[in-house]
Amino acid sequence: MKAYVFPGQGAQFTGMGKDLYDNSPLAKELFEQANEILGFEITKIMFEGSADDLMQTNVTQPAVFLHSVILAKVLGDDFKADMVAGHSLGELSALVANGTLSFEDGLKLVAKRADAMQKACEMQAGTMAAVLGLEDAVVEEVCAAIDGDVVAANYNCPGQLVISGELEAVKAACELATEKGARRALLLPVGGAFHSPLMAPAKEELAAAIEATQFNEPSCPVYQNVVAKAVTNPAEIKENLIAQLTGAVKWTQCAQAMIADGATEVIEVGPGKVLQGLFAKIDRTVARSSAEV
Repeated sequence: MKAYVFPGQGAQFTGMGKDLYDNSPLAKELFEQANEILGFEITKIMFEGSADDLMQTNVTQPAVFLHSVILAKVLGDDFKADMVAGHSLGELSALVANGTLSFEDGLKLVAKRADAMQKACEMQAGTMAAVLGLEDAVVEEVCAAIDGDVVAANYNCPGQLVISGELEAVKAACELATEKGARRALLLPVGGAFHSPLMAPAKEELAAAIEATQFNEPSCPVYQNVVAKAVTNPAEIKENLIAQLTGAVKWTQCAQAMIADGATEVIEVGPGKVLQGLFAKIDRTVARSSAEV
């Protein structure tokens, strides 16, 4: 069985999507449509912008989404998914790819999500840190022992967990994690405390937009970040998508669930190969590749 997976923020690179735009009339049409929907020329930033230009949340999120979704659309009949999943932002790409959301509605939600998250970051400063070489349970204990808001945010693969929260609380957690034997505990260059309670204002704003959007019956199950299991009910998909902003990205558990449900091949759709690398650390027996036109 084939599992198609979609990357999140951080996978962007200068020039992303240009080959699709240049070589596929469908891709060109969708990119131009995206410029209209967003109200600015995201194609110019994607194709010609600097790394710094692409780092802005209101650019990064739609850029990664567009690269992934347009690639999936261009694959056409070659896109044969038995299941899909996306890492954080990538979950919205997955929901367009399996027909739960239309291209236009998906892009509008991504833009709204990016804007809401940016505002939440400005309201309360926060950060994230990668903790390497500790068991998940130990990292969870570390977070629980800290005075202040810090939580396990991204379960990326065994031995790699990202924590998120208030700056001082995250720093304190890094120190304690190092004392507990972490190989490394380092702050990440991010603009805020994603997937933590600090994103509550963004969650409220995004919830209204999600509730007002049409969610269809998907063509195949989506393994959602916050529950790490197959979901096909549109009402449940909405609920889990809303919960994701303040909830953890359980990527390790999603991958394990897909494999347990029969996934033998993982195809990454979009920029980079981060998710293939994580799958390799979760279960090396699963075939891994990038989607190509």
